[in-house]
Parts: sequence; structure tokens; C-alpha cells
Amino acid sequence: MKNSAFALIAFSVFCLYPPSGVAQSALPAGVTKVTSVEGITQYQFDNGLKLLVFPDPSKATITVNVTYLVGSRHEGSGEGGMAHLLEHMVFKGSTKHTNIPQELTEHGARPNGTTSWDRTNYFETFQASDVNLRWALDLESDRMVNSFIKKEDFDKEFSVVRNEFEAGENNPFAVLFQHTMAASYTAHNYGRPVIGNRSDVERVPITNLQAFYHKFYQPDNAVLTVAGKVDEAQIVSLVNEYFGKIPRPTRVLEPTHTIEPPQDGERTTTVRRVGDVQGIMAAYHVPDSGSADSASLEVLAGILGEPSSGRLYKALVDNKKASEVFTEHLDLDEPGLLMAGAILRTTDSMDDARTTLLNVVAAVANEPPSKEEVERAKTRLLKNIDLSLSDSDRVGLFLSEWISRGDWRLLFLDRDRIKAVTPDDVKRVAVAYLKPSNRTIGEFIPDAKPDRAIIPAKTDVAAEVKDYKGEAAMAQGEAFDPSPASIDARTQRFTLPSGMKVALLPKKTRGASVHAVIALHFGTVETLKNKDILGSITASSLIRGTSTMNRQQIQDEIDRLKAQLNVGGSATTASVSIETVHANLIPVLKLASEILEKPTIPESEFEEVRKEELTGLEFSKSEPQAIAPLQFNRIIRPYPRGDVRSSVSMEEEIEDLGKLKVEQARAFHKQFYGANHAEVSIVGDFDPAEAKKAITELFGSFTNSAPYERIKYGFEKTEVVNKTIETPDKQNAIFVAGERINVSDTDPNYPGLVFGNYMLGGGFLNSRLATRIRVKDGLSYGVGSRLTASSHEPDGEFMVYAIAAPQNIAKVESAFKEELARALKDGFTPSEMDNDRVGWLQSRQVSRGDDRSLAQMLATQEEDGRTFAFNEDQENKVRQLTPDQVVAAMRGVIDPDRISIVKAGDFKKAAAATASK
Repeated sequence: MKNSAFALIAFSVFCLYPPSGVAQSALPAGVTKVTSVEGITQYQFDNGLKLLVFPDPSKATITVNVTYLVGSRHEGSGEGGMAHLLEHMVFKGSTKHTNIPQELTEHGARPNGTTSWDRTNYFETFQASDVNLRWALDLESDRMVNSFIKKEDFDKEFSVVRNEFEAGENNPFAVLFQHTMAASYTAHNYGRPVIGNRSDVERVPITNLQAFYHKFYQPDNAVLTVAGKVDEAQIVSLVNEYFGKIPRPTRVLEPTHTIEPPQDGERTTTVRRVGDVQGIMAAYHVPDSGSADSASLEVLAGILGEPSSGRLYKALVDNKKASEVFTEHLDLDEPGLLMAGAILRTTDSMDDARTTLLNVVAAVANEPPSKEEVERAKTRLLKNIDLSLSDSDRVGLFLSEWISRGDWRLLFLDRDRIKAVTPDDVKRVAVAYLKPSNRTIGEFIPDAKPDRAIIPAKTDVAAEVKDYKGEAAMAQGEAFDPSPASIDARTQRFTLPSGMKVALLPKKTRGASVHAVIALHFGTVETLKNKDILGSITASSLIRGTSTMNRQQIQDEIDRLKAQLNVGGSATTASVSIETVHANLIPVLKLASEILEKPTIPESEFEEVRKEELTGLEFSKSEPQAIAPLQFNRIIRPYPRGDVRSSVSMEEEIEDLGKLKVEQARAFHKQFYGANHAEVSIVGDFDPAEAKKAITELFGSFTNSAPYERIKYGFEKTEVVNKTIETPDKQNAIFVAGERINVSDTDPNYPGLVFGNYMLGGGFLNSRLATRIRVKDGLSYGVGSRLTASSHEPDGEFMVYAIAAPQNIAKVESAFKEELARALKDGFTPSEMDNDRVGWLQSRQVSRGDDRSLAQMLATQEEDGRTFAFNEDQENKVRQLTPDQVVAAMRGVIDPDRISIVKAGDFKKAAAATASK
């Protein structure tokens, strides 16, 4: 956003923060400036297109996002899933862009498309350049009205969509959510699944899909957002050049008119499927996003469901009646839902959890929240909004949701309304909407005297946001070049007396945002024997209490400091990731230091962490996508149980977790934690002198005498396995294949291997595997490959994955083997390499342009004793690769005869279904 804020002299405002928007006199004919709010400016085109421009010179990237105001809400009978189908089909090509996946790969873009109840959006983030920007605008304008939507493409893609549908069917809680939605809505389309109905997806005539496309994919039903390193006047001119020539359609879009009637009584729904955990969910009808009540409902959801402080958490998790709780305010364009739920182990009482959950929700009306509860929830909500607004990449996509709710300015209006919410407001909405007759749960109870909750009519959003001005826009950042040389030139590196390595990269960022990473390394193969599970649960317990603060006080401090602070780790590493703002970096670093150095690990908190871990493991026990990768790792790295390098089975991990005591976690921390072998990196808006002083004081004497040696795996050839695992009642299956490779990232073959793998399975829908298995054969929703190599020993991994229907896994396996054999036999063409090389290099630049990613890269480089000169050298080697060098590198390392394969799914059921036909 541009900063319309205050400055002492007009000259400094003009130089640092250009005036918001473009003067009407300078606009192209047929373009009108509508409004500007906090650095975002809206323009209107004669053909109906709305344009939002959000300049952020601190980014090295640009995000182009098109939001179409069509989602599952707009689908008629027999059209279930059309909006989602089109999300897939518009990637199949248009008049001027016949191979969109190839183009996305060539431009190094981070793309995607998503569908929701009220909208569909498409976006791509790419390295800022005039060539890339023009390409993206040309792509989106062409596929807006000229997408092919061909039957031959649809015949393949519908099975991919069905595969995606089946993947959701594997998750019992996704199924429970949809059943609850369907039971909550008897008339309105919000009760229908966004992904569609299987029969509609499979049987819809292509002419119907084409008609749906031509009806809704038009400029008067779209909002284009361009955010990042852009010149506003240029953007308006370019959008007029590419989109302005599209004629306004003659058809008229009628607004949806169905209103969900007041609920007459409590409704119930039950899902019975294979699984290892239990769940309960309650949903209450509430007003739409534009309503003034919406902000109070968001605060109410936080008061009920926030971790640690939430009423549901205290009543259910703290009292060991459930493992997890959650709330969701489904904030939509038309009246939505407030949902509350819990996840239980099979040994927990469902009746007890249900009674407790419903009583806690109902009690808000009689036991109003305290001022402290309200302020805590508001602080977290406002913090998350501020952090999102500091990143133009996120804002561009975040706006899609608010656009679909009636107007993008609702984002800021909602923020202002949250600030004004009082305990009385929360009580009022609780009384109005949290009625037994207005909820949907797992059973039905008749009521002779129904007490209906009357939901107000849809808000007039135009009236609500009319003349809205908003607050002062955030400060702009600097234009920083994320090239390896530029990063190294700006980065300050030094080592503390403790041994901790430090990398500081100060630069001006939007909203004065800053990211940091702290990593501690400890132990040896011998000293960590039988401590792998203990190490990870110790790391997860650190943030639950210190010598001066309990769990809630730590979370309140994180929220007060407008920060995100996450702590995790394993038997060999503890890590902290931080996102905050300039003014609060030092206090957040102090808090992180206290969490790492002075945790108390209270017994009650340790037990909660352990129960969460057990619940997660039990949930995964029957999930194909958890089982197969774990089994694959156990095959290619067959270290014995107790070795820190081993992949423990879920059953073994559950057994080990059941034996752990809090005293062991405290002893593990005391024995191993220290900054002797550690790194800290900071990227963003901060004072390096202040940071250096603080880091030295906090970590300069944080030491530990325990021996340390970086874990080495020692490459060895392992048994070749082709294993099939049955997972009953799971409609989706997964295929995993690969091998260990005897190579490090300094090996002469490594650049050729990395780039060869990128062309084989790394490009967005354009790699050899994706083109064959997803695009051509239509077998898999997700398919790809990865290649990793160690920085400190010759040991790595080549791995391929694909998700597909169980009856298609054999075809996936055959296609993978054919494509790998073809790549190793014939290699890649010069034109294929030239196209993919540009995209690969740009994708590396895009990753370095993200401060969160850059902070992690710097920490990793400090551990490896490297600078970005290593990255630059690798990229230069890829630039010079020839087809012969790539195929020679792959042939020298990847051995098709050494590939192990693991498949997990309900293959018996699929075989029986095939045999019965």
C-alpha cells in the first residue's frame, strides 16, 4: 500500500511515498478512479471490470490476482462443482496461451486457483519485470473470455477433479464439516459442497460447462488486483491495454435470491466411517460479513476457541475431555455460520464432550466475557490483520475473500469494528444467535415452543462502505534486489562467544516487518540413542511456560507485541521462527531467549502436548498419505529402533509417547540445549547495531558442555521393495517411489541432477510426470518429484509421489516407470531446457524475495558455513548445462533398478468394484 500518512514537508512525502492513485485527467478514456483506502486504489472500466492497485516497492515480486464473483452459491440443479471444474479447465489453454503450465514454469511463477462459496480466483506471483507483468496480464485477459473448455480436456480433467474429491473424502473431519453444512442449510446453496457432487462432476455436458463459463467469466463479474513492485499509472494503462478491449457482455447477471428460513429446532447429523479419533461439531446461523454483528461474532469465536485462553480449551482440553478444540466464523457474502467443535481420542467420552461443549457455548449468554477475554481476542485478530497488511503478496490474495463478501473495503471496516467491540456486544450476539433451536449437531431434539433466531436481511454493503476513508496507509519499504550478490553485500555476519553464528540483513520493508530464525543443534548419534521422540516433545513443550510466565502470559505477550512466534524441533534441533515489526523485535527476541533457556515444562502442559501428539498419530494411522511416505522412509533408511536416524512407526511412536515422563523432558533440555552450535538470522526492518547488542546479551553465554556432532547417515544401498498397504474405506490412494542417492550438493553432478529433476517432476503442471500422469492420462490430482542432497556428506534422496484413485494406482506406476526410462534414455531437448531454465532461475529469485524464506536460507547457510555465493555458483552452472550433461548426471546417479515403491489405499474394494462391472 501507499502511505498517505503525515510528513513535515510535502517534498519528503512525494519522494518516499508517491501520491495515492492517478489523477482522473491522466487516466485512459473509459477508466474512472473510484476510491483509495490505505494505499489501495480502485478503478472502474467501462466494460465493468474493477481494478485494485496496491504498490509495494519493497517487494521484488508482483502478484496478479483475478477474482470472479462466482462460486458454488451460483450453481443450479445439476451444476454442482461447475465453478470448481472451471478452476481446473482454465489452466488447459486459451487462444493465445495454449500451454499455460509451460508458461507458468518459464516465468518462475508461484500460481494457483481456488474456489469457494462466493468466488473463484486465479493468481500468480512472479519476479517483478515488465516482461513478466505484460505476460501475466495478457494471460489473464485472454483466459477470461477465450479459454478453450474443450471436451477432450474435460474428459481427462474430470477424473482429476474426482480424485481431488476423493482425497477430501478420506478425511473424516472434512466429511463431518460438509455433513454439518448440509444439515444446517435446507434451502440455501451454502449447504452444497464447494468441490461439487460426484454425479454432477462426472455427467455434466460440456456445453453446459461452456455456457457457465461464458456467463460468469466476463469483465463485469471480475475484480483484478495487482500488488507488489509496480507503478500505478503504468498498471492502469496496461490493464486498459489488455482488458479494456474486452466488450461488456449483453447478458444480465441476476443476484441469487434464496434466503435460508429460520431454523425450527436443533438438527443432527452423524458420520460413520473408518477412523481412529472422534469429533463433534456444532453450527449456529449468523449474519453475513457486511453486518455490524460480524466483528462481535469474530471476537466471540476467539473467546470460545483460542488455544490456551479459550473457554472451550479450558473446559475440554485442560480437563482432559478432548485433545483439540476449534471455532470457525464462516464469514460469507450471505448469512453464514459460527461453528465450534472438538477432536477426541477413542477413549474419551463423546457424551461428556458434547455436553461440555454445548454448555460452554450456551453459557456466554449468561456469563458475559470479561474485558480481559475480549481484549485478548481482539488483540490476536488485529495482530493477524496487521501482519497480513504488511505483505502485499498476502494482501492481494486476502482481498479476494473480502471482494467476494461484497466489497474489498469491508476488510478495513471490519478491522475498525473489531477495535470497537465491547463485552456487551459479545453478549448481545451470543443471546441473539447461540440458541439451541438455531444449532446443528449430532442429534435431533423436538421443541414444542421454538425460539427462532431471526437473521437480518443481507446488508447493503455499498451503503456501509460509502465514503469510507480508512486509517493512514502503512509505510512503504525499499526496492531490494534479492540476487545472491545483493544479499551477500547487505548481510552482516559474525559469531558470538558462545559459538552461535549470526546473519543480519537489514532492509526497509512494508509496515516495518521483520522475520527471524533461531536454530540450536545438539547431541550425537550415541548420546541421542532412544531419545528421538523425547526430543520432539520437549521442543513442543518449551512455549508452555517459563520461570516468569505461564502459557497464557506467553501467548498474551506474543499478541501484544504483534508477533508470530513458533517453537518446534526434534531430537537434534530446536528452532524458533519469528515475525514481528521493527519496534518489537528486541522484546520478541528476549521472549524467545527466555523460552529456549528457562522453560519450566509444567507437568499439566507436558501431558496436554503428549495427548495432542497421540491424537494426531491415531488420526494418521489409517490415512494413506501418512502411512506410505513413512513406510518409504523406513525402507530406504532402515536404521534400528532407538537410533536417532530411524523412522519410527506410528505404533512404536505411540508406545514411546505413552512411557514418557515430564522429568525426562526437563532433563533433556538441561543436558542438550545451548547456543554452542546454533544460528540466528534476521531479515527485514531493524537496527543491526541494536540487534547485535541484544543477541550478544541473550545468547553470548548460553552454552552447554554436551558433545555435538552433526548427524551423518552414511550412504548405503538398501533392499529394493515394492509394497502395497491396504487402508480400508479410503477412497483415495497414494503412490511413493524413489531411492537413496550417493551424492552431496557439492558433487559435480548435482546441478544437472537438480535441473533434470525439475524438468522431470518439479514444474507446475508442466513437468514430464505432470504432463503425462495428470494432464494427458488424467490419473492424479497431485504428482511430482523431489531430489535432495546433503551439504556435509554424499547422501541424498530421489522421490516421486502421486495421489490417485485406488483403481488407477497401477496405471500411475506404469506411467512413472515409462517417463523415468524415457528421461534416462533420451534426455531433454534444448528447447525444453531453455524454457524450463528461465522458470527455474526465476523461481529461485522469487523464493529469495520472500523474507520468511530468506531468513531460513541464511540460517541454513550459516550452519553449512556458506554464503549466497554458493547459490550463485550453482545457478551459473545450471545456466551453462547442456542436454548431454543433464542426462549424463541423471544416468550416473539415478538407477531405475534401485527404485523402491510403496502404495497405500483401499485396493481390495477397488478390485471388487471393477470385478462386479
